[in-house]
Amino acid sequence: MYEQYYGFKAKPFQLKPDPNFFFGSKGHKRAMAYLEYGLSQGEGFIVITGEVGAGKTTLVRNLFRNLASENIIAAQIVNTHLDSDDTLRVVAAAFGLLYENVSKADLLIRLEQFLRACDRQGKRALLVVDEAQNLSPRTVEELRMLSNFQTDDKSLLQTFLLGQPEFRRTLLSGDMQRLRQRVIATYHLGPMDGTETRAYIEHRLNTVGWNGDPSMSEDAFAAIYDYSGGIPRKINTLCDRLFLMGYLEEIHAFRSAEVQVVIGDIQQEFNLPASEAEAQSTPSLTDDPDMPANLEHMDERLSKMEKSVISVLDLLKQILYLPGVRNPPKEKN
Repeated sequence: MYEQYYGFKAKPFQLKPDPNFFFGSKGHKRAMAYLEYGLSQGEGFIVITGEVGAGKTTLVRNLFRNLASENIIAAQIVNTHLDSDDTLRVVAAAFGLLYENVSKADLLIRLEQFLRACDRQGKRALLVVDEAQNLSPRTVEELRMLSNFQTDDKSLLQTFLLGQPEFRRTLLSGDMQRLRQRVIATYHLGPMDGTETRAYIEHRLNTVGWNGDPSMSEDAFAAIYDYSGGIPRKINTLCDRLFLMGYLEEIHAFRSAEVQVVIGDIQQEFNLPASEAEAQSTPSLTDDPDMPANLEHMDERLSKMEKSVISVLDLLKQILYLPGVRNPPKEKN
């Protein structure tokens, strides 16, 4: 759509991680340096954390692109909502090994044989685990055990763990001490600043052959940074929508006003209708952590209200039955 309208060779703000668009911000360059350092060590674990959409996967794919394929055999797993046994199967599958209808013992034997075959061929095996924050402690321990495959002088498998910030808390937990002892480097990939955000946008545009059409004002870049906080995925989402609006409305100069319109559209799409929002904001007894105590107080208040109502009814009867007011009802035989 808009790529043809503006004369781009490809879509500049796709959400799919693509190493061809890798942008070396200060944080990404440092993270890449840690990964390359880890590779040079040839052992242990390298841990990279970052917010959702910070560019961790793009970082690794850029690393893969630069690897000497004849020396390193790399495999990546992204589905981490698995138990420890299934994770071993996924690791085996990632390295191209047979894993179906195989016991855990046989899987470990096959993995060890594969790793030793790599070593005999002068190659090293690298395992990259994405979304590591979803790993259970038992699964992390299973991955750590794989690092026990060694020759007399070196490790046969190296592992990179990529995850969201909460994975750092997992690493600091008491049952992760043995894993921490094998972590040789760790780095947290933070967001870009305003200057880097502008350079990032221009880099992606230049990659697809941008010739200045459309132009973007200073306040447009500032508005994009304010909304995205320097997170690459949020920048991509906003800019993709911005350029789509430019195509539909034939805009060739983006200012803050156009950016704010798109931001408003995005925010409106993710807002609940008023009725649903009100329903979700209404407190519920079942959501109250003090529910038992609240119910106890409620019973007490209801009991007091009941006594008050009975007292009022007795008083009304006395008033109604006074002489000259009305005759009391006759009892039925």
